[in-house]
Amino acid sequence: MDTLTPSERSVRMALIRSRDTKPEIAVRSLVHGMGYRYRLHGKDLPGSPDLIFKAKRKVIFVHGCFWHLHRNCSNCRPPKSRRDYWKPKLERNAARDKQVRRRLRQLGWRCLVVWECELANRVRLSGKVSDFLRKI
Repeated sequence: MDTLTPSERSVRMALIRSRDTKPEIAVRSLVHGMGYRYRLHGKDLPGSPDLIFKAKRKVIFVHGCFWHLHRNCSNCRPPKSRRDYWKPKLERNAARDKQVRRRLRQLGWRCLVVWECELANRVRLSGKVSDFLRKI
């Protein structure tokens, strides 16, 4: 049972970071180790992508499986309480993500989404990122 007051819940939610998360830092470290250089959180691009490779016109988004509704992922379990609140909220996040990627493609950018769960297999993730950044 949820015993938090609304103000306590608000304080907890405010502690959840949107930038410089552990998964994002892990991806940045991996990409930097591969020899690529990038910019962070481009405010001039739709969705403020996490990593921006301007010369290549490519961006990488690092998504948490829960917050961005990674389908068929064990990390994306729906909350047990307040489902009427969480379901629409998380679906709006996923819809916004899709719209942002569509808009970036219209502007001539290529997008890659790295999911939090993919960090478990760094060899596979390294190949995925490398393939994405090498393609013309």
